Amino acid sequence: MSVLESIKMAFSSLFAHKMRSILTMLGIIIGVGSVIAVVAIGQGGEAVLKSMFSGESNTIELFYMPSDEEIEANPAILYEDAFTQEDIDMIEEIPEVEKVVSSSSESTNVRYREEAVDSMVIGINQAYIDVQGLEISQGRNLIAADFLGGSRSAIVSENIKDDLLEDGEDAEANELLGMVVYMNNQPVEIVGVLEAEDDFFSLDMKTVYVPIQTWQTVFADTTITEVAIKAASADDLEIAGEKAATMLNTYHDKDDAYQILNMEEIAEGIGKITRIMTIIISSIAGVSLLVGGIGVMNIMLVSVTERTREIGVRMSLGATRGQILFQFLVEAMTLTLIGGLIGMALGTGTALVVAHFAGWQPLVSLPVIIGGILFSMLIGIIFGLLPANKASRLDPIESLRYE
Repeated sequence: MSVLESIKMAFSSLFAHKMRSILTMLGIIIGVGSVIAVVAIGQGGEAVLKSMFSGESNTIELFYMPSDEEIEANPAILYEDAFTQEDIDMIEEIPEVEKVVSSSSESTNVRYREEAVDSMVIGINQAYIDVQGLEISQGRNLIAADFLGGSRSAIVSENIKDDLLEDGEDAEANELLGMVVYMNNQPVEIVGVLEAEDDFFSLDMKTVYVPIQTWQTVFADTTITEVAIKAASADDLEIAGEKAATMLNTYHDKDDAYQILNMEEIAEGIGKITRIMTIIISSIAGVSLLVGGIGVMNIMLVSVTERTREIGVRMSLGATRGQILFQFLVEAMTLTLIGGLIGMALGTGTALVVAHFAGWQPLVSLPVIIGGILFSMLIGIIFGLLPANKASRLDPIESLRYE
């Protein structure tokens, strides 16, 4: 008997007991679908988390942390300015440095007429726009003239409108444009509205961006809290960061208080954690594949018992033990392969739906899909081997007598 005939007989047997076949495949479908969906969702979440930390700009952060000895000698050191504009100017002179991104932030009350909302006000420089970018949905972005002149212009997050606009007012985003809001009793005009964040990991913060000179005027504070360096090339990134940290420590006479923080390394560390979690969760989901395999073995044993007389007839007509074994193995593999294909479609669909609502790019891994299908076939072989072997060992004479 040929392989094609064995496959035809396997399909014939499965279609003869449709409901039983469907229920048997259900464990395989759930197992394969769960593994594919979990891995795809995990990889998508990992990519989003890594991009949130490292971004596309591949920058390196500088941070200021005095040593314990310095803090004990001078507790007020923690309240000193972390960075100054003079520090930024010095860093910009380093040959490997292309841009220096600086920002300062302060949580305060933003008021419009009688309405007010607690917001994070962030002062940024021109390099922040060039490197990090801010997506604008209405109005315009901050431009070079705003930074050079320290204009009282601001761009705000879209979610700020519901708190600032009074009841009964038209709450369209463009109603924010041209509004003069007050921060720390200082007037600032809204010239742009940021695109709404709709991804799964968005914090939905109410944020206001202003030129850093404006921020310093509004809050009467010259400190710069965050500094990031963009190197001329990726190869120079580490060198630029080390040179900047060394320069600042020497200039301020500090003992390694200024250090570099490579966000790419942090993102990679987060990626390792999410990969481990994905493996653990997908392994748990994979248990259902074993449960499904046991279901396949159970049904195949029942099928062997039901078809004992048929097996006896085939063997009396010359079918060999190997042919009987192969027939039942093909039947078990066909059962799990169909379940694996349906599970693949289900898992891929689930991953795409989650990615759509979470707002990230779907990452359905082709190796995982192929691996899931092959593993389902392997389950069919392993758990179909016992029933197939039992069928091949039946005595033809006893099989013909079976009722």
